Amino acid sequence: MPESLAVSETAPPTPQPTPSASAPVHVPVRASGPAPGIRRADALRNREHILQVAHDAFAESGTTSLNAIAKRAGVGAGTLYRHFGTREDLVLAVYRRDVQRLVDAVPRTLAAHPPLEALRRWFRTLADDVRVKHGLGEALHTAAGREAVHETYAPVAAAVGRLLDAGERDGTVRAGLDPADVLLLMGFLWRAGPDGAGRERTERALDLAIEGLRARD
Repeated sequence: MPESLAVSETAPPTPQPTPSASAPVHVPVRASGPAPGIRRADALRNREHILQVAHDAFAESGTTSLNAIAKRAGVGAGTLYRHFGTREDLVLAVYRRDVQRLVDAVPRTLAAHPPLEALRRWFRTLADDVRVKHGLGEALHTAAGREAVHETYAPVAAAVGRLLDAGERDGTVRAGLDPADVLLLMGFLWRAGPDGAGRERTERALDLAIEGLRARD
């Protein structure tokens, strides 16, 4: 018989200590307030709300202060500063969000419109976003701003490529167009003013650009 088994059979049970009446009893205490997942979801909603309010405010006036945006968003200044430490941080977050939304809109735009019309509508949205950028002051000309513009170029070029490919497949867009060339062509969007005259000029220039992209028989 193994020694360990023999010991287990013959050894008397070890007495268990009896809790003292005065000994403290540790009861698990549930943390007060919402769970971490709920807090994170609330924080994300607050951030998205602030970004949308900031987008609208910058479109109206590029000189809008962080305190004015916090008031317009209905949040305390401390809440805004927890998400965005400086005005530049907020400006660049708005820029990145707008670019990502524009890129994400390509499939929906192609699903709703023929490719050439989708291309026009997509670039019109880009023109509207550019008008917002006119109100972002010097933030996009800082080192961090230039880095943000550089890192968003590839996704935008890829989005243009998807629009061109769709038009090439249905025969409405010239074959073999380079998305980088088309973006360069659309550079007028960065120069047209945000006023009524600028919008009209943008529409006329878009007409010319779209005609230049159209396939020829």
